[in-house]
Amino acid sequence: MKLTIDSLAHGGDGVARAEDGRAVFVTGACPGDVVSAVVTEEHDRYLRATVVEVLEPSPERRRPPCPYFGECGGCQWQHVSHAAQVVAKRQAVIDALTRIGGVTQPLVEEVLTGGHAYGYRNKVELTVGEDARGGLVLGLSAIGTQRLVPVESCLLLPEKRRAYPKALAGALRFLSRGGPLGLSRVAIRSAARTGDVEVDLWAAPGPFARAAAVRTLSSAVRFETLTRVLARGDVKSRDVSNVEVLAGQGYLRERMNGFEYRVSAPSFFQVNTPVAESMTALVLAELAPDGSDRVLDVYAGVGTFTLPLADLAGEVVALESYGPAVRDLRRNIDHAGVDVDLAPGDAARALPDVGSADLAVVDPPRSGLTDAAAAAIAGCGPRRIVYVSCDPATLARDVARLRTHGYSFVRATPVDLFPQTYHTETVAVLDRDRS
Repeated sequence: MKLTIDSLAHGGDGVARAEDGRAVFVTGACPGDVVSAVVTEEHDRYLRATVVEVLEPSPERRRPPCPYFGECGGCQWQHVSHAAQVVAKRQAVIDALTRIGGVTQPLVEEVLTGGHAYGYRNKVELTVGEDARGGLVLGLSAIGTQRLVPVESCLLLPEKRRAYPKALAGALRFLSRGGPLGLSRVAIRSAARTGDVEVDLWAAPGPFARAAAVRTLSSAVRFETLTRVLARGDVKSRDVSNVEVLAGQGYLRERMNGFEYRVSAPSFFQVNTPVAESMTALVLAELAPDGSDRVLDVYAGVGTFTLPLADLAGEVVALESYGPAVRDLRRNIDHAGVDVDLAPGDAARALPDVGSADLAVVDPPRSGLTDAAAAAIAGCGPRRIVYVSCDPATLARDVARLRTHGYSFVRATPVDLFPQTYHTETVAVLDRDRS
């Protein structure tokens, strides 16, 4: 069918309308394109299609610089101008808050962006697989499947580290001649401010030639730290049983907001350091602690918000349940020399013992808050909650939940932490009702 693409959907596809009025989600399309597309799925209310030919290219269409684009699932929007990407991200937040959150005409500010559309990631995780001849390869999942696309470089890594995938794959392939390595993935971490590089080998427990790995990998790439992360179960669960430091200091150092953060392999840290710093400044400005406020940092991680809050608030209580992050948070608090009350444990269970608070910042995982966690946060009675989200849908759902606990949506600011992808970070503000 011939289609005119109107917009971009959260998830990456272009959106058009079929003659019968159904929405058509078109893979590989750009807003303003006129395309010939073939239908791949048909449903009662919508269709899915793929571009066969671009009949009239949009002014917003760009030539993707990455040779893997269109096959690798890491980026979805390299063919779309950055300006159009930003428009789509803001609209995704508006749509979610309206449809899912039940907020009428939500105030959504312009997108907070950074200066780099490529080379911004301080971390890339590559899956370990085999080629047709059984040789070890590193790659990323193909669009919509688990098939591995071998990659030799990634434009989202800093320029000095872009060739690391090829170099590491070659070194690991050589090392694997001595026997199976048991690796599931390899993480490359490159700090924007300190220059530290860390390579993390995720593996199942078992025999491993540690000394040979250090020699082989250090001859292929430069790093400050090399670790072997022993994990059980599904890769996404990050059920870590042990982290073996094979070489170096055992953590990545990064500077942000005037503090040094020390982040171990399993712990989460925002992948775009400059934009994360701007986002942190926004969160602090929205909270606006007056020096006497008691502030909750829920899902504190390694302390992204905790450390700067400790300089501004009267008291900070940081809650975190993930063991590696708790250890990093303790280390970062001690290294910064700030006064923070650390409450390890699940938010829903720990918050009732924390007591009342004046303000709260909440930065949950992509799945958002549970009903119990939302109730527990509201139960502490903060006059303002600043919610940092990496998924517009779960943010909107939780806004609706918090509204039932006496909070009103004030505004949201989308943050472009992930250029070339549809992923959107959002800083949302909710205030306690005065009635």
